Amino acid sequence: MSIRESEIGLDVTLAHDYLLVMRGAERTFSAMAQIFPQAPVFTLLYDEEGTEGRFAGHDVHTSPLNRLGVGQRHFRRLLPLYPWAVGRLRPPGGDVLLSSSSAFAHGVRVPPGAIHICYCHAPFRYAWTEQQRALEEVPRPLRALLRRRLQWMRGWDQSASRGVDAYVANSQLTRERIARFYGRESTVIHPPVETHRFSPGVPGEALLLVSELVAHKRIDVALQAARRVNVPIQIVGAGPAYASLHDAYPEATFLGRVTDEELAGLYSSARAVLITAVEEFGITAVEAQAAGRPVIAARAGGVLETVLENETGLFAAPGDASSFAAAIEALERIDFEPRRAVANAERFSVASFQRRLSRFVAEAVQRRGGQDTLSERR
Repeated sequence: MSIRESEIGLDVTLAHDYLLVMRGAERTFSAMAQIFPQAPVFTLLYDEEGTEGRFAGHDVHTSPLNRLGVGQRHFRRLLPLYPWAVGRLRPPGGDVLLSSSSAFAHGVRVPPGAIHICYCHAPFRYAWTEQQRALEEVPRPLRALLRRRLQWMRGWDQSASRGVDAYVANSQLTRERIARFYGRESTVIHPPVETHRFSPGVPGEALLLVSELVAHKRIDVALQAARRVNVPIQIVGAGPAYASLHDAYPEATFLGRVTDEELAGLYSSARAVLITAVEEFGITAVEAQAAGRPVIAARAGGVLETVLENETGLFAAPGDASSFAAAIEALERIDFEPRRAVANAERFSVASFQRRLSRFVAEAVQRRGGQDTLSERR
């Protein structure tokens, strides 16, 4: 059972970048909000329907940009304004500001006397690791302007990091990036996966890939690999690369977006689940194992912490279709046991995450209290 604010006497405020849809970061924040059900929530943009009403029980405060009614499809257009907008959020006084940040939430103004703990999904990717991707998403005449703005944002991002008392990283890769870009230490607590939604079924012949269909996810690598070994493959997801991939690989089955229930069924009936993108953590790998299916993933990023090689999955060279094809063929030669995969996935359950984060928050507050007492004695 997790420690709740009533049990440890904490007055907590929560913050997240933007709450528009339910993806990995939002599901993590939802699990955080369950620990502190009375805590107010501060965010740049909010869509109650898009987030399945998961935060409706909280007092949600938004930035002035929320009045523009921008949704998930176009929120990136406001990118240059977010540092200003996050500064307009005014959390109340209390014991803890607990932020969940992939970009801007760690820059929320900290109330006097509060300790700021940031759960970091990644340092702002567009400023640090994916600047070229950001530039390609805008018209060419605007790229020079955006490049200068992103350089400015690096300085803003580093300045914002100095307002954080303690960082929690979602993986070792994120921990390394926090150290490299912010010069800060952090503690790894893997994000929660709703493992209870999945269960083993009867595996079929088709491979499965679940992803946003964008160029940097390298979905083409999985499609090329499946073609080379003549194995059917199903693709779940949508995005700007949908049309080009659909035309280039007519033998593949493109399912678009599916419901949670449909996805659970697809996982349990998959021959194996392919992961070609390099993610800081990668919830898909854990969901696949929770459904009792093996994973074939690029050997990089968070999957190195969640997949047991030659037990619950195999690794392939990132971006190498031949390596993925070889791994698909080698799948029959490993001693895969669905129950072992399910047990491994349970290490990343919601309950496990909530216990660890609750403990971390309580201990951080206790350490701060001890330091304050020592300072007063001096």
